[in-house]
Amino acid sequence: MLVQRTFAVETADGALDTLRVAGVDPAGIYLGKALALAAQLVVLEALLLVGVIVFYASHIRPAGIVLVIVTAFLATSGLAFVGTLYGGLAAGAKGRETLLPLLLLPVVAPVLIGATRAFEAAFGTRGGEGIRAGVEISDGWPWVGMLAIFAAVFGAAGVLAFGPLLEEA
Repeated sequence: MLVQRTFAVETADGALDTLRVAGVDPAGIYLGKALALAAQLVVLEALLLVGVIVFYASHIRPAGIVLVIVTAFLATSGLAFVGTLYGGLAAGAKGRETLLPLLLLPVVAPVLIGATRAFEAAFGTRGGEGIRAGVEISDGWPWVGMLAIFAAVFGAAGVLAFGPLLEEA
């Protein structure tokens, strides 16, 4: 919803056209939009993390704090890069409110799975088995690597593809 709203506002009032006419680099527009989306996601994640800890009486292992922070940063980056790229893709389409989630969900599935698995290693839980159910902190780091690759690939792809994407919109 955040992604749809940012492009809808800029398209409706002509701000996106103004940025293109002003000669602003499309990569800068992409990175700025991704950073703005990431900032909104960080606020949401902080509220959700507090809610999870309070309502579920969860405890982060001391060694898992770094894992949670790195995972949250990389997952947020990946979601912001993909969301901004696909938001720009669907901005000019009819029925974008329906189209964007259909395009976005299969692409962000690896981020959701990777972040979930890394968080379960940080919290020491596995699917209802309780704390310390055979999950080690080291089980989360390969998922963090996957999140880093995902964020890097979609960050680079967005920087390269956003210019032609703006020309089509």
